[in-house]
Amino acid sequence: MSMHSKLPGAHQQGFMGGYLEALALVERLHRLLLDVIKDEFERVGVIDINAVQALLLFNIGENEVTAGELKSRGYYQGSNVSYNLKKLVETGYMHHQRCEIDRRSVRVRLTQKGRDIRAIVATLFARHAEGLQEKGVLGADGIEAITHSLRRVERYWTDQIRYIY
Repeated sequence: MSMHSKLPGAHQQGFMGGYLEALALVERLHRLLLDVIKDEFERVGVIDINAVQALLLFNIGENEVTAGELKSRGYYQGSNVSYNLKKLVETGYMHHQRCEIDRRSVRVRLTQKGRDIRAIVATLFARHAEGLQEKGVLGADGIEAITHSLRRVERYWTDQIRYIY
């Protein structure tokens, strides 16, 4: 019998409520992050790229990757990777090249234009990190605790996908 099945009903319901609230918060934070990036782009006059594509460029950075690696390395969690890669190539933010070994696979890397977008996002994130600390919203211990907890949830969910189904 698991330890959780021995918990009193009210405690279990309290945990479930907290878990559902945390899930909703993670989802809201992601959407809010996209809005913050969109607002920054409007402020600096970038109009031909969306926030999801900008995050993709930011996460790829100086790496050269295949579309498959984007998901496996955790650079991109969206369901429309191919669409966004195609758009980023069409708009000149990324180079693409067929792999020599596996001709079906395409490797992508940022162009200078893509690196410029990455720099805008990096500057925005640096400004946020500084502001969070200066205003006392979150310190080093707090960010470490949040990151540690989210990594544990990520591992748990990953294990559920790998071993349950």
